[in-house]
Amino acid sequence: MPVSKIAITIDDKMLEQLDRLVKARLFPNRSKAIQEAIAEKLDKIEKRRLARECAKLDAVFEQTMAEEGLSTEIEEWPEY
Repeated sequence: MPVSKIAITIDDKMLEQLDRLVKARLFPNRSKAIQEAIAEKLDKIEKRRLARECAKLDAVFEQTMAEEGLSTEIEEWPEY
């Protein structure tokens, strides 16, 4: 996967915490730690967006739609 180099500004306290994590070998370097933090944050944002969209669904309607036609089809299914 191609990567891009960027520059960021970070609070001194946060940088000290980051460096402690790298020194403790939780991450191989600052860059990897920041990449993982960003990936985790983006994943959380996407999951929240999906949860918000799912909350808009009408569960009864969705169940009805899922089962629609199933009663006639089930009779045609082979018995195992």
